[in-house]
Amino acid sequence: MKFPAQVRIIDVGPRDGLQNEKQLISANVKIELVHRLQAAGLREIEVTSYVSPKWVPQMGDNAQVMAGIARKPGVSYSVLTPNLKGFEAAVADVAIKPHEIVVFGAASEAFSQKNINCSIAESIERFAPVVQAAKAQGIAVRGAMSCTLGCPYEGEIAPERVGYLAGLMRGIGVERVDVADTIGVGTPRKVQRAFEATLAHFSIDEVSGHFHDTYGQALSNTLAALQMGVWNFQSSVAGLGGCPYAKGATGNVSTEDVVYLLHGLGIDTGIDLEALVDAGQFISAALGRKPNSRVAIALINKRLS
Repeated sequence: MKFPAQVRIIDVGPRDGLQNEKQLISANVKIELVHRLQAAGLREIEVTSYVSPKWVPQMGDNAQVMAGIARKPGVSYSVLTPNLKGFEAAVADVAIKPHEIVVFGAASEAFSQKNINCSIAESIERFAPVVQAAKAQGIAVRGAMSCTLGCPYEGEIAPERVGYLAGLMRGIGVERVDVADTIGVGTPRKVQRAFEATLAHFSIDEVSGHFHDTYGQALSNTLAALQMGVWNFQSSVAGLGGCPYAKGATGNVSTEDVVYLLHGLGIDTGIDLEALVDAGQFISAALGRKPNSRVAIALINKRLS
């Protein structure tokens, strides 16, 4: 079977991975994490979000973090901007303007209501002016499509619902989308059906996989997407992160585990796995726990033996 020769990974650890941590992590630690990730070869990093610190206190230092990063040529820095106010804050200082913004929507009506108190269609209407404003400034726009394989309130999500959301995203000018298994219930064939529905609206170069490992299927689902030619994936260093609105949903698949899989398939990622493990150790130490990555733990144990 022919797989993509190269894969691009977006590490979402600094934003999606840390946003729900109860202990506040200093801006300096977050900046150092970004520096370590880009030094390890990551070319796309989701850094922070411009949301109300009342709702997400961990991201209250967004401007400080963006200002503190020593940007590396060839690296794209993205931020989540859920509304126009957030977008305006993200671009207020041209020196720290992101390369890409992220808007989000759910393939589940119930999840959309619970998460942002509006319907799927209404959420897209809210994002339309944000997308327009970003494109007017030459900033790329990515759409995160959550609950594409299952919802904590509705259960299984039909591929048609994924296609519906993808069509709405395309309609407001979103340039690429993430097919996200927010609660980690997906299995390979279901993943492929969700991508098939998305590919009716976006090309293979405009889609990415974002898998959680709740049921231990994230790497299997990554392989299933690779079989379709998908070559963009999102993961989180040390397996950081989960979903605050999805009870019991464990963290994102770890970047270390995904990279080990890809390298084992002979796929080029441009990432130094040992340096990546070091980055995961760094942020895990700051959080006072071990990395949530089997590959990282195995390699750390190997170093100690």
